[in-house]
Amino acid sequence: MKQGLATVLRNEPLKERVYRMEVKVEDSLSLVQPGQFYYIHVNDSTAPLLRRPISIHDVDLNNQQLTFIYRVEGEGTKRLCQKKPGDLIDLLGPLGNGFSDPKLQDKRKVVLIGGGIGIPPLYYLGKHLIEKEFQVTSLLGFQSKQESFLIDEFLSLGETRIATIDGSLGIKGTVLDLIHDQLDDWQVFYSCGPKGMLRAIQQKYFFDQSIEGYLSLEERMGCGIGACYGCVVKVDSNYDPKGYKKVCSDGPVFPFREVIL
Repeated sequence: MKQGLATVLRNEPLKERVYRMEVKVEDSLSLVQPGQFYYIHVNDSTAPLLRRPISIHDVDLNNQQLTFIYRVEGEGTKRLCQKKPGDLIDLLGPLGNGFSDPKLQDKRKVVLIGGGIGIPPLYYLGKHLIEKEFQVTSLLGFQSKQESFLIDEFLSLGETRIATIDGSLGIKGTVLDLIHDQLDDWQVFYSCGPKGMLRAIQQKYFFDQSIEGYLSLEERMGCGIGACYGCVVKVDSNYDPKGYKKVCSDGPVFPFREVIL
């Protein structure tokens, strides 16, 4: 974990309220893991006071560049989307525990399950898994075609299937319908998205011991380093006798049977 300044190279809208920001850093990014995040200080003033946690979408090791994709939701991200090329931002990271490789190396078929703004961090994971010769299928869920994004990037990784609530792109339904209807031979899943989606996936496969899975959780954070206990999540006591873990430092990625959603 390091704190330092990064130079904004690009900060443009992908869709309404969704932005792609590319920055150049001074330090090596070789230790960055898929699923980790950076804590971004968006302004020199005291308002907003807290940094904003944003997951890593992509890493360019050769050019020392990071790509973040974020949704404008509050004062912090509203100010972040106003940053222009050449501006400096203060980064703290990389933080958290990211996605682990499948434990059993004979499990070669992997599915990425993403919903909405939970989709971006799965892309760098997909690139990482393909480099290790895993077969990757991506299942992506959006409200509508108009709100979809990153589809071409995921298509570059391999087979990609889409669901939209209104049926304007892919099948009509949720990403859960893609799982129910179209996949029967995958062995490992990684998922990031709304809590309701993660809970439904967890409940469906909890008792299937042949399935290995990981969930990346989204929680409001205070410090980002596990000191304030502002982002705790309930966990099975078999994993921790205290019954709680911190999303920012113990996660944001957890084995899917560990957390209680």
